[in-house]
Amino acid sequence: MTKLMLSVEQLTSRASLRKAVHRVLAKTLKNKPPKDLDHDVHRWNDEIFAEINCLDCGNCCRTMDRHLTTGDIDKLARFLRMKLPDFVDQYLLLDSDEDYVFKETPCPFFDDDNTCLVYEARPRSCREYPYLHVTKFYQMLALSLKNRETCPAVFHVFERLNEKYGK
Repeated sequence: MTKLMLSVEQLTSRASLRKAVHRVLAKTLKNKPPKDLDHDVHRWNDEIFAEINCLDCGNCCRTMDRHLTTGDIDKLARFLRMKLPDFVDQYLLLDSDEDYVFKETPCPFFDDDNTCLVYEARPRSCREYPYLHVTKFYQMLALSLKNRETCPAVFHVFERLNEKYGK
């Protein structure tokens, strides 16, 4: 395990200990985003993921709900060679926000070796997670604050943000 990779227990503990610091930092960055914020987050994303292999973790697929778009649902049904209504009946439900999510957690396509059985057709939210490569990262701070409890990379980005921009 690399020095940046954290076990689920370590991540939960560290994220809990740093919650207040990270929350204040996120609020500060959201209210007044530094001009280099995107550049820094993108650079740190690349550096951190050079040391962390998602297949060593899989915590996102194991623990998080994924919202699926109509396009995601169509693509997955076609990939699995299922009729759309059958796919929806077998795998999906509507959450309280009327968004489609998988019926089960972990994801029904999460395999024992932390791989994705539908990787080529995975939903957009899976492809884009953990959203560290986006422009206008300050708009993703609330979601990223939550994601730092699930993804070691996001946690480490918050630590680096705090080193550079914290008070």
